[in-house]
Amino acid sequence: MIRHEVLTLPAAPLGPDNPLPALRPLDEMHRIEDRDKEGLPRDMARQIGYAPLHSLLPVPVRDGYDRRRAPRSLDALVIENDRLRATVLPALGGRIASLVHKPTDRELLYRNPVFQPANFALNGAWYSGGIEWNIGATGHTTLSCSPVHAARVPAPDGGEMLRLWEWERLRDLPFQVDLWLPDGSDFLYVGVRIRNPHATPVPTYWWSNIAVAEECRVLAPADEAYHFGYERRLRRIPVPVHDRTDRTYPPNSTYAADYFYEVPEDRRRWIAALDADGHGLVQTSTDTLRGRKLFVWGRGPGGRSWQRWLTEPGTGGYCEIQAGLARTQLEHVRLEAESEVSWLEVYGPFTARPEGEWHGVLDEAESRLEADLPRAGVDTAYAAWRECADAEPGERLATGSGWGALEVLRAGWKLPGTPFDESTLGEEQEPWLHLLRAGSFPEPDGDRPPGGTLVARHWRDMLETAPATPLTEYHLGVAQWHGGDRAQAERSWERGLSNATSTWPALRCLAVADQEARHPERAADRYAQAFDDLCRRAGEGESGAWTAVTAALGREAIEALLAVGRTADARSVWRRLAPQTRARGRFRLVEAALLLAEGRREEARAVFDAGFEVADLREGDEVIGRLWSALTDEPLPERYDFRMRATP
Repeated sequence: MIRHEVLTLPAAPLGPDNPLPALRPLDEMHRIEDRDKEGLPRDMARQIGYAPLHSLLPVPVRDGYDRRRAPRSLDALVIENDRLRATVLPALGGRIASLVHKPTDRELLYRNPVFQPANFALNGAWYSGGIEWNIGATGHTTLSCSPVHAARVPAPDGGEMLRLWEWERLRDLPFQVDLWLPDGSDFLYVGVRIRNPHATPVPTYWWSNIAVAEECRVLAPADEAYHFGYERRLRRIPVPVHDRTDRTYPPNSTYAADYFYEVPEDRRRWIAALDADGHGLVQTSTDTLRGRKLFVWGRGPGGRSWQRWLTEPGTGGYCEIQAGLARTQLEHVRLEAESEVSWLEVYGPFTARPEGEWHGVLDEAESRLEADLPRAGVDTAYAAWRECADAEPGERLATGSGWGALEVLRAGWKLPGTPFDESTLGEEQEPWLHLLRAGSFPEPDGDRPPGGTLVARHWRDMLETAPATPLTEYHLGVAQWHGGDRAQAERSWERGLSNATSTWPALRCLAVADQEARHPERAADRYAQAFDDLCRRAGEGESGAWTAVTAALGREAIEALLAVGRTADARSVWRRLAPQTRARGRFRLVEAALLLAEGRREEARAVFDAGFEVADLREGDEVIGRLWSALTDEPLPERYDFRMRATP
C-alpha cells in the first residue's frame, strides 16, 4: 500500500540558490593525489582517474539556508505492509526518512528529528538521516534537497511499487528508483536503473547511504578495507584491528573517516549494523552494486560538533553504512553509449551475534542472512523487477524538475518507464526552450538577474549560432568556460560588455578568470566595478530578486579586495550590504577578517566572543580555525571547532 502523509518537524528554510555561476574548480574532499594511486589495484586506480568532476555547472550552488528552524510540513509517501513501514520524502531527493519494523516497533534507521541543511552536497545543501540515493559524481548528490518525480507502478508480485525518477544534470543521465514491499515480507526491495541515452560513453556514480545509530558494530564480509581520512590519502588496512581501537565499532574512531571494505569477488554483497543485543539493519544486493563502506564521524571535537550541528543535541549520534557501484567513492564507472546499468537492493531487520572472533561472527551472520533472505532469491527478485522496469507510471504522486523534459524534447529520446512530460517544463526552462525552438536567447521579462546557464556541448553549439546579444554572450562564455575554452569564454564576456546595459554579470565572470590566471589586482578592480554596477541596478541595499545576488557578489568582492590589501574598498562594499545580510553568520566571519585586515584586532576578536554560526560552512573547511589562529594563540573554542582531520 502507498499513501500520502504529512510529516511535521522543525526545519530550516532552504532559501534562494546562489545566482552566480559556479565557475571555480570543484572543491571536493574525496580525492587523492596521483602519487597516492601507486600500489592500488589497476581497475581502482583507473576508475579514480576516470573523468573526475571539475565543475558544478550547470547546477547552482545552494547556500541560502540558515539555522532558524520552525515547524514545517513535508509531503511524505508511505509504503507499508503488515511488517514494515517506509516513509519517503519526494521533495527532498526521494530519501527514505524512516523504516520501521512494525512487529517490534523498532526504527531501523537513524531518523533525524529535524531538517537542517548543511554544506555537504556537491552543490551545498544536504541533510542527514535515513537512506539517500547518491548519483552524479564523488560526493553527496546535487539532488539532496530537490524534488523528484514519483508515481505508482505495478510491482512484480502484482501489488504496487513507488517509482522515483529524475534527470541528473551533472552527467545528463536519467535514473529511477523503484520501491516495493511484498505482502508478509520483512524486507524492502529497491530496484535501481541508470540510463545513458547519449551516443558516447558517460562516467557514472552511485552510492546508497544508510544512516544508522552510532552505538553499533558494523559487519561486512571482508578482511581488509581501504581507509580514507580528510588528509586525502587512501591506504589498505586490516578489518578488524584486534585491539581496543577495533574500527568495526564506530565509537572507537577518533576522527572522521571512510572504510571501504574489500569484499572478495565470490562473496555475497551485504553490510549490517547491529546493536549490543544483536538487533539492527541489513542491506544486501545483486552483485552489480559492488562496494560496501562505513563512514564514522569520530570522537574528535570536529566530529562531535558536526553531529550536534546536523540535528538536535541529545538525540544520539549516527554513522553510515553504504553500498556503491565501485569499491570506493573516489571512483567513477564508465557507462557505455546507449546502455544502462541496474541492480536490486534489499533492506530489512536483522538479528545476529555481534560480539566475538571476526570470522566466526561473519560466518554466523552470513548463514542467518541466507536463511532469512537467500542470495538466489534476491537474484530471482531482480529478474522479476526487470520485467516491470519499463512499466509506464500510473497515478502521479509528486513532480520533480523540468530539466528531463527539456532534454527529451531536444533529443527525441524514448525512455520507457520514466516519462519526462512537457507539462513539467517551468520558468527555469523557458529561455532554453525558446533557444531550442526559435534559435535565439530571449531577454528576461522585467529587470532581474540572469538565470542559470546550460553548458552541455549541444546547448553551447546553439548559443554560438544564436544572435549575439549581451545576455547570449554571457551564457556562451559560461558554457565555453565549462568546456575548457577559457580564452574564448573571456572574449565572449568582453564582447557582451560593449552593448550591455548591465555589466556586472560579465565583469564578475572576468574577475573569476583573472583570479584563476593569478592576476589578483585586475580581479579586484573588476569585482569593484561589478559591485558598483550591481548596486546601480538593484538600488542601494537589497530587495526582491536582487537580495541573493548582492550578498553573493558582495562577499566575493570583499574577499578579492582583501587579498590585495585594499581594505578601504572592501569596507566600502561591506557598508553597502543590507543589515540583514551583514547579520548572517557567514558575513560575521567576513567582518572579522575585514577588521583584522584593518588592524582592529580587538574588534575582530569581539566578533568571535559575541558568537556566530556559519550555516553554510563547507565539509572539511578550516577557515574559522585559520582566522582564529591569526587572532590568538588560545585553543579554538569548541563551538567553532568543525575540523575533521587530525591537527598538527
